[in-house]
Amino acid sequence: MSGDMSVESLLEDARLTASMPPPEERLRLREAAQLTRAQVAAAVGVARGTVLNWENGTSTPVPPARLEYLRLLRGLAELHPAPPASGDPAAALFAPEPAADPEPPAPAGRGPETYSYRDTLRGPDGLAVQGEAGPCVRCGVETTYQSTDGRPLHAGALCAATAAAAADAPAAPAPAPAPTSPTPAPVPSRPQRRVKSADRAQAELAALIGRAVQEEAERAGGDEDAALQALVKRAIPDVMHLFDETRATARYDYTAYPALPDILKKPSKKDPDQVWEARPRFHHPGYSLKVPGEIKVTALDVNAAYLSALKVWLPIGKLEHTTGSDGVGPKRSGVHLITPAPWAHPHLPDPLGDRDEPGALWVTDATLRLLQRLAGPRYGLTQAPEIHESWTSGATENFLNALRKLLGAAREEAIENRDTLTLEYVKAMYSKFISTMGESIHNREMVRPDWMHNIHSQAYANLWGKAYKAHQAGLEIIAMMGTDELHVAGDWRQVFPEGRGVSQMKVKHGDGKASGEYTVGKVGG
Repeated sequence: MSGDMSVESLLEDARLTASMPPPEERLRLREAAQLTRAQVAAAVGVARGTVLNWENGTSTPVPPARLEYLRLLRGLAELHPAPPASGDPAAALFAPEPAADPEPPAPAGRGPETYSYRDTLRGPDGLAVQGEAGPCVRCGVETTYQSTDGRPLHAGALCAATAAAAADAPAAPAPAPAPTSPTPAPVPSRPQRRVKSADRAQAELAALIGRAVQEEAERAGGDEDAALQALVKRAIPDVMHLFDETRATARYDYTAYPALPDILKKPSKKDPDQVWEARPRFHHPGYSLKVPGEIKVTALDVNAAYLSALKVWLPIGKLEHTTGSDGVGPKRSGVHLITPAPWAHPHLPDPLGDRDEPGALWVTDATLRLLQRLAGPRYGLTQAPEIHESWTSGATENFLNALRKLLGAAREEAIENRDTLTLEYVKAMYSKFISTMGESIHNREMVRPDWMHNIHSQAYANLWGKAYKAHQAGLEIIAMMGTDELHVAGDWRQVFPEGRGVSQMKVKHGDGKASGEYTVGKVGG
């Protein structure tokens, strides 16, 4: 008996998984039941924004939430069936199956049939085999992939609603005219219309990310490693397209100015950059791994450090040369030649990093702003640096903000859905976007080494801020390295929220420390 129940359960799951109503029907069912998106999200275990994306068609439900969402929709369809006159083909998706042949020939004019998942036809290499193009038996969208029985079917049954499918679908009959109302509906104000337009544009760009992942997953026939390699390979052109789209209606345009000052050019391919980004490499002189001890240290990892650093003051015009402090201002950015004051706090990381030579050096605006803050009355940790000359222009802090929010939202949704493929794709996009915006052969569309240096420096400045916060809370800073690595002694969970979110911290893994924890001894203690 238990075996029969198990089989029935599997069959029920298969029937549900094979039927996904279109976005407009998902919205209709929820509204008919007077449920909020927050209620649906809590019931199926996703974020509210994910339900919104499912209902406007920018993303398709994926496991593990997909099955629970389908069960909910089927139950709502029984309580609130579509009106017979609506002409909506989604009304039949959850109807009881007839006792006759479950796959009768499709009559002319009928939409895509409900089709249970069948194994994808694969070659000896394990990848999906392509054949003659035809409409997928699940979603109706043309595909060159086939199932093992020779019928057109997206590889891995990875179907998604597209504009092409919507265009081929039969048009629904025009609705009856609404009764005349003595009170006209309020007209949205201009700011409301702008917000709705921005949300719609953001949703369309988010759909491009999901579509790219689906395309490569399908092309790889379900081989996630192969799909990831393909996504990483296309990350640069994809993120540049997203960047261009986020700037489509912006006031300022970005330009690859050919007349860069010499300080922003590398003397040769083998020589380092002439601008010092203040990369940290700090180890507390009072503690050592070589000294026996029982002081417990936790290596913390800052999530998406470079993504957060996209919020930075960037020069948006042609760089101009100034002497003294004439080029420095709250709304100017670029690079500066400075002589910093000595750093007299060995228990705290030097905000200039571990530089080899003392004296004057070229730094970014992000580094200069940090030094000036630390010299101010709030911190009082150092003296203001002496500024000799600068290459700067008018600046804004929000130039990359739309791209940052877009990629951040995609990253958050991928984490919630346990979608490793999308998560790694998004990471590749923002990291390669930053690393190739200078003088790179991999990205000819943008030549802004001043931006690249400032973003790198902003990531280091953000990390310094977290170290100082930990110090102020009573933690001991044992080490700080790179853009995202902070080693502390003490109860760090009382200072930082734990998790994978952009504003959270997690224990760092790898580098021979499986747990991210180790012990040090006190030097001279």
